[in-house]
Parts: sequence; C-alpha cells; structure tokens
Amino acid sequence: MVYEYVVTLRNSNRKLIDRFSLLLIGTSVILFLAEYLQSAEKRWVQILGVGLIIGLVALNFYLSRKHGKDVYYNYALYFTALVWATMPQYQWLSIFFVIMGLIERQAKKNLEIGFSSHSIVFNSFPRKIYRWKDFSNIILRDNLLTLDFSNNKIFQRETIDEESDCDENEFNDYCREKLELSRVNHSARPLVGS
Repeated sequence: MVYEYVVTLRNSNRKLIDRFSLLLIGTSVILFLAEYLQSAEKRWVQILGVGLIIGLVALNFYLSRKHGKDVYYNYALYFTALVWATMPQYQWLSIFFVIMGLIERQAKKNLEIGFSSHSIVFNSFPRKIYRWKDFSNIILRDNLLTLDFSNNKIFQRETIDEESDCDENEFNDYCREKLELSRVNHSARPLVGS
C-alpha cells in the first residue's frame, strides 16, 4: 500500500526492554556459575557460554556508550538459551529465551503510522488498520502527534524529528481534508430500513 504520509513515533520502551533483558541474562549467568561451582560434573559449555554472554553484553555496553548506537541483546539471549538447554534442570527456559530473542527487535522498533486516502495503518504487531471515520481530529504540532478517536480515546506520542518532505501545516491540512470528507460520506449514507 502506498501512503501519502508516514509518521515515525519514538519508542519509549527501549530502555525498559533492555533492562528486562539484562536482568534475565544476568540472573541466568549467576545461576550458570552457581551450578558450575556446586556440580560434581563440570560442564565446560557452561563456562564457555557464560564467557560469550558476558562478552556480548560488554560489547553492547561499549557500542551504546562510546558510539551511541542502538543495541540489541538478541544474540546474548540466544546464547543464554543454549546454555539453559545444557543445564541439568529447567531446560524448558531455553524456549523462553529463544522467543525473547526473536521478538526483541520487533519490540524495540519505532512505531510507524501510515496515512493513505482510505485508511490509517499502525505498523505494529498485530497491524492495526483504522478508517478516517474512526477519528474526530488528527494533528501534528511541535513533534507531537495527537490522534483523537471518535470514541473519545486519545493517542498522543512524540515523533522522531526526521528530515521530511512536508511540514506540519501541510500534514494537518491533509488530515483535516480527509476527516471532513469522511464525515460527509458517513452522514450522506441512507439509514437502513427507511
């Protein structure tokens, strides 16, 4: 589908997702080391896995602090899953860590909202599609997008200040025109049974 406008919203949950991932990875590393020290059967895969996990987390810290890059802990989560699979108990946790590694990138993506002449689409999982008649007002001002739903719900989020082909006034005029057109089309429909 071709969109006339695409607005990218800042994902405010990135730090929370990172902290949750680090908490689970850190707890797992401590449990791996405790199992290694207490067990009579020394499994080198546990020590090797712990070293790789700590190395990946340290690399992510370095990239985020020194270079300001967005970091992903999915590979550390995958290695944590591998080590859990070799543990004498709770091997089922490896499935949980694989699933977390798979959804981490999607959960940390910035939300994009596409505006076309027929619909407004939230590029989320699952994808949400709305019609223009579902809104009473849409406005973009000072990098803040406000969607006022017809059912009195309000969605308001900060946008990412990207180089854009249009300005806020152009976008607001477009939305105002589509909302007015949807109201006219919606009120012009005949009532059923008359």
